[in-house]
Parts: sequence; C-alpha cells; structure tokens
Amino acid sequence: MISTERANQLKEIVASQREVMFSAADYIWKHPETGYREWKTHAYLAEEFKKLGYELVEAGNIPGFYTDIDTGKPGPKLLIMGELDSLIVSTHPDCDPETGYVHACGHHCQVSALLGIAAALKQPGAMDNMSGSIRLMAVPAEELIEIGFREELRKQGVIKYFGGKVEFMHRGYMDGCDIALLVHTGVGDHPSIALTPGNNGCVTKNINFIGVSAHAGGAPHLGVNALYAASQAMNAANALRETFQEKDTIRFHPIITKGGGAVNAIPNDVRMESYVRGASLEAIKEANTKINRALAASAASMGANVVLKDRPGYTPLENDEQLYDLTCEIVKQCFGEDALVKRGRSTGCTDVGDVSAVMPTVQPYASGACGVAHGSDYRIADPESALVMSAQYQVLMAEALLSNNAELGKKIIQNAKLRFSSMEEFFHAIDELFLDKEAVKQNEDGTITLDYQN
Repeated sequence: MISTERANQLKEIVASQREVMFSAADYIWKHPETGYREWKTHAYLAEEFKKLGYELVEAGNIPGFYTDIDTGKPGPKLLIMGELDSLIVSTHPDCDPETGYVHACGHHCQVSALLGIAAALKQPGAMDNMSGSIRLMAVPAEELIEIGFREELRKQGVIKYFGGKVEFMHRGYMDGCDIALLVHTGVGDHPSIALTPGNNGCVTKNINFIGVSAHAGGAPHLGVNALYAASQAMNAANALRETFQEKDTIRFHPIITKGGGAVNAIPNDVRMESYVRGASLEAIKEANTKINRALAASAASMGANVVLKDRPGYTPLENDEQLYDLTCEIVKQCFGEDALVKRGRSTGCTDVGDVSAVMPTVQPYASGACGVAHGSDYRIADPESALVMSAQYQVLMAEALLSNNAELGKKIIQNAKLRFSSMEEFFHAIDELFLDKEAVKQNEDGTITLDYQN
C-alpha cells in the first residue's frame, strides 16, 4: 500500500489544482450538451489539456479525445475516464432554456476532475514511483438518450454504437489498456467514496407502430389505429412483469415520442423508445424476446404492424473484486473509515459495463451532489468532494497500481475474471443484439406470421 507520507504528498499535489477543476466545472455546467453533441465541452477541455502540454488523439467526427502519459518504464496501461455529456431535464432551474440540457448527473465534475488529474500528473514528483503508462480519456455519450438521433448517426455511418465508450472501444481507442477506472459523481451527506458490486445492462429499442390513417370522426372504420396498437402493446408488456425473476432485475420503461399527427386523423405512425434492462446479457435477451413477442402480437391484434429496431445498449457492469477491495483500502487509509460507503447493486446502466467486460474495471461514486439524480433539484453542494476528493482518489489508485514496478497492477490483470477474453469476442456477442424486423407478416391465405427475433 501507499505510505501515509506519500499519500499526503499526492493529495496535496492534486489539491493544488483545485482552481483548474473548479473553473472547468463552472464552465461545463453552464454549457451542457447531450451525447454526441458535446462540441463546446470538447473544445474547452481539449484547449486546457493542450495548455498543459498534452498531445491529444481526437475522435474527429464525434466529440472526445485521449492522451497518454508514459513513465518511461515498462508496465501496464491504466485507463482513467471522464464523461462529457449532459441530460435533458427541462424543469431544472439551470437548464439551457432552449434545449432543456443540464448536467443533472454530474458528468461535468467527472471531466473537470480528469483535467485536474492531468494537471496534477504534470507536477514534480507526481509520477516518480510509477511504471507503465496512463491514458486519460474524455468520452462522449454515456447517457443513453435521444435514441432516434443516435440511430440517424448510425445510418450516416458516423457511429456504430449508441454509447460513447462502446464506440471508442470499436474505434480502437482502448486497445492496449489493461485496467480501467472512472469515478462517477454521487449524492451523499458527507465526503465519501461509494462502491457497488455493479450495474444492470440493457438493449435499446426504437419501436414504430404502423397503421392506416382515416378520418377519425367520419370514417374511423377505414383506419387502423397505431396508437391503440401501442397502447395494447404497453399493456401486454406490463402483464409480463410477473414473469421476470427478481434476481434478473429486469426493467422496461417505454416512452411515446410520436403519438399521431392530427386529432381528426386516425394515427398511422406511432413511435416509442425504451430499454430492456437486466443484470446479465442472458436475462436481457430472454426478457427482450418476450417483450418483442408482446409488441408484435399486440400490433397484429389491431391489424397494424410494428417495426422493431433493437440495438446493443450497455453490458452489465461487474466491478473487479480486486479493484473493489483496493478502493476500500485506499479510501479508509487516505480519507478515513467514514469516507467509505458500500451499497447494493444498481439497476441503472452505464457503458462502463462494456469496458468491465474486457478489462478489470471499477466505477466508484464521489459524493458532492445533492437532490435527485436526473431530477430538477440536482446540483453540486460540495465541490471539494465531487472534484478534489475524486481526483485525489484516482491519483492514489494510479500510485497503488503502478508503483513498485506496477507489481499490484500486474497481479490484478493476471487474476481478473472477465466475461470476454478479447475485444473480438465481446463485439461478436453484443452484435447479436442488433435486430431490424417488420414483425407482422400478412399472408395471402389471411393468416398472420409474427417475426420478432433473429
């Protein structure tokens, strides 16, 4: 472990970059942007990194970048990430009044802490004990929203995957990385680092019910109501909930993004977005098949059709047990027993899960926020915790993993229990989640065939 003297030295080096982090967080809070639109945030951070002397590899046609810091001594590569994107909460008092964009999940603190880490690692003595290298990465599009927009980017060939980390993995930006770390901003009543065993994963769904338009008052019998088909489908999916096992923590929560065009016309084009979330890829696939069957059968019962577009969302996050234990040790030693908080598994999703499928990964939560995450009262109440403590913990983790000839880092890599043995195996598995189906087939003999899975 790290000596108390060395831990205090590193904490002070990070704390000396407090104003760099606070200024960045203030700017990014005031300029929120959703996934794959974070161009102002990208430009601000890229400029700040360049001022520190870093050479960046920029994604180009999407926001985001990374830079490598080499110690000059052989060893593993530690990946430290921060997320660029905001949410949409139009009732938040600080949201962009035109777009509703707001950082109601604290990602602005993540990337500001990343900048603080970049500045701290440039200070004399910061990396003296380390071997190997560190890759600092600002990643877009963690919040899995605006699915229709992302599908358009996919059609244009800009992206293949909806999540920023998955897309970065696909582009090769994480090739050569051995251990991954990301600290999310969290809600807490005192300065703390919180840990969970992991998170759910998900598949994303664009669902388009297709009916026949007709005069809603004069000739509704000539139409096929796509809105009623969607309503039937939601009822059918809700009736499936008792078949989901508690251990799988399945979640299905659709929204209607288009419900019709005019009140006096039978709706013929109704669109929904949703996820199917679950604790394992197997559970997600099983539940998604049931839900697709319910969607298809409901459309058929109304004489409508439904086009299903399923896309890989996020793989369930499994925090590496060794990194989990190391976090506990570092937090207790360097911040005190009260600073360590342990929580149960989360039913939310993150694309950090995709990273955890191929390399040992941990995602703790640094307190500092108050209110409800993704809510209209969310704000940062304690920037010392959300920014400074977060960055200090990450630098201390780097020290623990890469010091002493990276002995501990090498041990963790060797003993890691990963879901997939390679990136190739990982992508083969998640690509099986892609689905494009017109799910109701009207046969010439008057029968109907449902076609809702690969």
